[in-house]
Amino acid sequence: MSWRVRVVHTTGYEYESPVVQSYNEARLTPRGDRRQNVVVSRVETSPATRAFRYTDYWGTEVTSFDLHAPHTELKVVASSVVETSSEIAPVTTGTWQDMREENLVDRYTEFLEPTRYTPRDRELVSKARELKKGNSPADAVLAASNWVGEQLTYQPGSTGVHSSAVDAWRERKGVCQDFAHLSLVLLRAMGIPARYVSGYLHTKEDGALRETVSGESHAWIEAWTGGWWGYDPTNAIPVGPRHVWVALGRDYADVAPLKGIYSGGGATALEVTVDITRLA
Repeated sequence: MSWRVRVVHTTGYEYESPVVQSYNEARLTPRGDRRQNVVVSRVETSPATRAFRYTDYWGTEVTSFDLHAPHTELKVVASSVVETSSEIAPVTTGTWQDMREENLVDRYTEFLEPTRYTPRDRELVSKARELKKGNSPADAVLAASNWVGEQLTYQPGSTGVHSSAVDAWRERKGVCQDFAHLSLVLLRAMGIPARYVSGYLHTKEDGALRETVSGESHAWIEAWTGGWWGYDPTNAIPVGPRHVWVALGRDYADVAPLKGIYSGGGATALEVTVDITRLA
């Protein structure tokens, strides 16, 4: 079953003293693909700015804008209407021999290598070997993702935006970012190309039409096992109509929703809200 959803993502900053210059990048625009159609999308700022869009190396649409007039507040509102599709079934055509093919390893090497957020860890490599044994690549993806869901307790505030998968593993708790990063560590240790996906999740499985819910910025993974397919290790569910994807990359660093630099007073408040409405 497909859904049509409206997403309104608002981010607000306040500054101790006027900011005289700021340069920003927003990765807040959903992308269209075989399972998702973007009906309309826009990013607006207050104060108003002149913005331009480009597609980054990973295929994510970036809205870049800068401000040169003194300001003490900045608000960024991203609004989208997106049609999503039904659950994505695992791609089961890939074999372990395929995973070792030189051309495939060369093509997807960036999704096989460790990163700062997904470092190599001896204990996790050993666990990856254990989860891989006796499974096909697709089954190994599910085994690893579900194992992460069993091991980590979802607890907001237990980790920070700069925490790595190993940090979360040691704490045995984290948020969706950590669930995704830990799953990526295991899959890459198995030799399965895997990437980080950011987006949104409608929080109600059977969302009522026209009901607006407080949604979430969310993260999940995609694995290549003969083709790319997504799985949500935080909720132990396939990616489906409640998921709206925005950006992908090696880890969180490639998909941060809003980042930039500025000259002026320190930020004293940060407001982030995500409102999601199922329209059809």
